[in-house]
Amino acid sequence: MEKTLNKRKTANHGEQPENKRSYPKKLHRQKKMNLFNILNYLLLTIAAFVTIFPFLNIIATSFSSSRAILGQEVMMWPVDFNIDAYINIIKDGTIFQALKNTIVITIGGTLLSMIFTIAIAYPLSRERLRGRGIFLKLIVFTMMFNGGLIPTFLLIKNMNLVDNYLGLWLVGLVSTYNFFVMKTFFEGIPVSLEESAIIDGASNLTILLRIILPLSKPMLATLILFYAVGNWNSYFNVMIYITTPGKQSVMVKLMQMVKNADPSLLAIEGASSQMNITPEGMRAAAIVVSTLPIMVIYPFVQKYFVQGVMLGAVKG
Repeated sequence: MEKTLNKRKTANHGEQPENKRSYPKKLHRQKKMNLFNILNYLLLTIAAFVTIFPFLNIIATSFSSSRAILGQEVMMWPVDFNIDAYINIIKDGTIFQALKNTIVITIGGTLLSMIFTIAIAYPLSRERLRGRGIFLKLIVFTMMFNGGLIPTFLLIKNMNLVDNYLGLWLVGLVSTYNFFVMKTFFEGIPVSLEESAIIDGASNLTILLRIILPLSKPMLATLILFYAVGNWNSYFNVMIYITTPGKQSVMVKLMQMVKNADPSLLAIEGASSQMNITPEGMRAAAIVVSTLPIMVIYPFVQKYFVQGVMLGAVKG
């Protein structure tokens, strides 16, 4: 019994120095981790501020007086709060017509792009398709080379699609990047599901509509957001292919406002009201009005956005 007690005491005495030695190491590691976390939070805070500040400045400018704007007093909060710029936009009316045009362009372009992207990505995600490798190489080729602006414009013109939204949609119908993301996602869906459906007598279209697409909701939401934002923000193609001013998008309207700074935009009746509006204030108000719809939609698809991108980028 005494021998056993002596052994335990010896063992306990032997463990104490090891614990004393390991404790400073653990404390040192903890300090390193805390410092690392602090630096991470600091960098993320700076990055978030740099990202948010321009938008807050635009909102503040749109609600500030001309004196504050010209005096460069506006930072993140409105100075001498007024809504004259928004009143002028409502009275002008052209920005709302441009918004209607942009909604039509966005919905039509996104719908067509999704249909054609799905129609191309699903067959090419299956190895049983003959000539699959050749088609994929041709698609990759388009990422490095394209027909060029002038040949593309001449092609749309010869098809009598200038000043037609269909011509605008055809130019950016399928994004190669979005195609590969969707194809990669489809490849991750087990082929056994399709084989079971084929045994039950389902056609390829039925498999796509009833099995593949319901399983691809995160990816579909992500690509819808990509295409919608791309169509909403597009101005160069609209400027080239849409010639009628009444058909142009809100981004073209904004570009014209920023470029020309037309004094006729400040057409509110009464000299005192005009003194409270500057071209900078009008631009800021127009930017807020044109950006607000897409910002309202984004939170509803945000949860699908991250999930869809990650799932579609797992395999190369």
